[in-house]
Amino acid sequence: MMPDTTFPDQEFLTVKELAALLRLKERKIYHLAATGSIPCSRATGKLLFPAVEIRHWIAQAKSGSFLGPATAAASRPPIILGSHDPLLDWAVRQSRCGLATFYDGSRDGLDRFVLAEGVATSLHIYDAKSDSWNITAVKDCAENQNAVLISFAKRQRGLVFRSGKSGPSDLSGLGGLRIVPRQPGSGTDTLFKALAARNGLDLSHLNLGPVARTEDEAVEAVRRGDADVAFGLEAVARSYGLEFTPVIEESFALLVDRKAWFDPPMQALLKFCKSADFLARAKTCGGYDVKDVSSVIWNA
Repeated sequence: MMPDTTFPDQEFLTVKELAALLRLKERKIYHLAATGSIPCSRATGKLLFPAVEIRHWIAQAKSGSFLGPATAAASRPPIILGSHDPLLDWAVRQSRCGLATFYDGSRDGLDRFVLAEGVATSLHIYDAKSDSWNITAVKDCAENQNAVLISFAKRQRGLVFRSGKSGPSDLSGLGGLRIVPRQPGSGTDTLFKALAARNGLDLSHLNLGPVARTEDEAVEAVRRGDADVAFGLEAVARSYGLEFTPVIEESFALLVDRKAWFDPPMQALLKFCKSADFLARAKTCGGYDVKDVSSVIWNA
């Protein structure tokens, strides 16, 4: 039998709302969206489901048919999605692998990957409950994907401020300073909020400037004097000649479509990431540990 559905009055439903409505797990909703089996659209980096079309979709479906095997996912374009990393960005260009990039945060990349909008997505999502990186987030929304999660680097993240200034020693010293925020859903924003909660920092009292959408953009705002501090990467702070106080080592990973893994573009990138040039670049940048690059962390 079809689920007993009482539709709310809003025009669009979120993943969580639709999952509750259909009495399914959220990862099943992501899978249905990824395979084109359910009407959906994207706005502000989130999956949204038009209520009217969902109602018609349920009415037209045979009993239980929308829970059965879905149609094959669309062919993935040669794009790396997700979170911005300067070393990864450099490696993509230097390897001449032919992959394009579209960076707008870890969560955005995961959502787009589930919708088959790229062959891989980069992420650094901290789960405070398990005190772990990336695997929880991937399991929640991409468990049904034919994909593999691989390590790219461990990165030093902390507080970036201008030389000659007395910078904060930890997050508790951010009061009264102009801070560069990152976009909601980004790995940096997720981590900052988790650490703020752990340190009893009231985010409502912080002086936040305009949102920065990449690591370079966040640190550049400090260099220009548009902000006093950014929660950024040591490597980027060094490249702009700024001071850096380490706070945490984070795990930066790539979720890769299993078919795309064996295709020439991804193989070219992975081969380059084992090269002497790549290792030398990581060492010169500082703040990177790449000894486990391309090692498998999790398999779908």
